[in-house]
Amino acid sequence: MSSRRQLLKQTAAVVGAASAGLLLPEIARAQSNKIRIGFMLPYTGTFAQLGIGIDNAFRMAIDEQGGKLGGREIEWFKLDDESNPAKGVENAQRMVQRDKVDVLVGTVHSGVQMGIHRVVRNTNVINLIPNAGVHAATRELCASNVFRTSFSNSQPTLALGKPMVQRGHKKAVWITWNYAAGEEAFEGFKQSYEAAGGTIIKTLGLPFPQVEFQALLTEIAALKPDAVACFFAGGGAAKFIQDYAAAGLKGKIPLYGSGFLTEGVIEAAGAAAEGVVSTLHYSDSLDTQRNKDFRLAYAKTFKLQPDVYTVQGYDTALLLIAGANAVKGDFNNRKVLYEAMENAKINSPRGAWTMSKSHNPVQDFYLREVVKGENKVIGVAAKALADPGTGCRMG
Repeated sequence: MSSRRQLLKQTAAVVGAASAGLLLPEIARAQSNKIRIGFMLPYTGTFAQLGIGIDNAFRMAIDEQGGKLGGREIEWFKLDDESNPAKGVENAQRMVQRDKVDVLVGTVHSGVQMGIHRVVRNTNVINLIPNAGVHAATRELCASNVFRTSFSNSQPTLALGKPMVQRGHKKAVWITWNYAAGEEAFEGFKQSYEAAGGTIIKTLGLPFPQVEFQALLTEIAALKPDAVACFFAGGGAAKFIQDYAAAGLKGKIPLYGSGFLTEGVIEAAGAAAEGVVSTLHYSDSLDTQRNKDFRLAYAKTFKLQPDVYTVQGYDTALLLIAGANAVKGDFNNRKVLYEAMENAKINSPRGAWTMSKSHNPVQDFYLREVVKGENKVIGVAAKALADPGTGCRMG
C-alpha cells in the first residue's frame, strides 16, 4: 500500500542519513550521582492528555519505589514534542546533547518516534516507547537500546479475527483511514481473520483525518457483511460510531474494532457506542486486585481516572526499575541492564507481560464490549500475543 511504502521509505531515509552533524556518535556517559530521565512527550495539542498521563504514571511508579532508580537519585527533564514529526530529530538531539539524558521516554506519535529513532540508534541512550505503535521500531529498525512497553499497531487486531469468526461472523468488511497506522492494523486483522476461516469481502478507506463516512456506510449496507471491523481513534472514532448508528447499521451489522475505537471516546459517541466490541491489552473494568489498586492510587494522586495510556506509562517505569535494580543503578553496565529488561516479567494493571526478542510486549488481549458507557471485559481474545518482530536483527 502506498502510504506504507512511503512510511518505510521516509523511515529508511531518516535512519540511514549520514549527514555530518545530524547523526550523533555513540555517547559514553560517565557515572554521575543522578540518573537523567527525559520525557519527550506531547504536553499540548490533540495528544496532550496522553502525554500528561504517561508522565504522571511513570513518576508514580518511581515514587512507589522510594523515588530512586537502583538506589540513585533522578534528575528529570521535559520537552513538549507537540506531536510534530518535523521537529522529532531536533527535539531528540536536544535531550541527548544538551540535557545529556541517560533515558529518553517517548513518545505517543509514530512519526515523532521515527525522529527519536534516528537519534537513539546512533547513541548509547536508552529509549523507552510508552505508546507509538509503528512497526519499524521493533521490526526492521529494532535496536538493543530501544524498548516498547505498549503495543505494535497490528497487535490489537491480531487478537480480533478469531473471536469474530467464533461468534459466527465469517464475512467482514474492513474500514480505516488510509495511513500507516490503519494499514498496520489491517495487517493484523487480515492475518488473524483469514487464519480463523473468515473472508474479507471488501476493504474500504478514506484519507486521514477525513470523517465523511456516509458514502462508505452506504456501501457497507449494500454489501451486507456479517460484521464490520475497523481501526479508528480519537474524535474520528467517535464520529464513525455515531454515523454508523445514524446510517441504520447499528443492531443489524455488528461493529468490531481495535480497542482504540472506543478508548476514551465512549462519552463523546454516546448511546451509539453501546454494543461495540473491541480488542485491547487493557480495560478500565479489568477485575483484578492489581488493577483496582493502581486505579485507586492514580485517582487519589492526580484526581484523574487512569486509562490505557497511563498504564503504559506506569509499566514503562516498571521495566526500567527492573533493569536498574539488576545493575544497582550502574547504567554503564549495559549488558546486564538490557538482559534484565529483556527477561523482566512485569506485574502490570493490564496483567503480567514479558518482553519479546525484538523488545515489544508479549501480552494478553481482552475482548471488550461497551455496556452502559464502559468497556466491559467479556473474555480473553488472545493469550500472550506477540508481534512477529519481522526483520529485527538486534545489534
